[in-house]
Amino acid sequence: MDPRRARLDAERDETLGRFASLTSDYEGVVAASRDTNADDEHDPEGSTIAFERSQIGALVRQARHHLGEIDAAVGRWDAGTYGVCEECGAPIGEERLEARPAARTCIGCAAATG
Repeated sequence: MDPRRARLDAERDETLGRFASLTSDYEGVVAASRDTNADDEHDPEGSTIAFERSQIGALVRQARHHLGEIDAAVGRWDAGTYGVCEECGAPIGEERLEARPAARTCIGCAAATG
């Protein structure tokens, strides 16, 4: 197997594991908050629970987005366009793909769009 494809597969597996763990954590926090009579506004623990729920929820959304990016990169692999900048059509450097296997653009185009 091509090492670049192996990196994509490893990144996808890692992200799926993180997503599953975060989803479980989120469900645990939600269940814990249901089992208490915490009033977020008046109970000192309520604000902590709400903060945890918000933090984990944000991490779940981030992992879901990253998984979508990886799946799009796998689609580009299957289409034969993986490693080609979507902006300028130039090859994406191996160093960039090593650091960000789901990269859609070369470093120059990524820097230009900010």
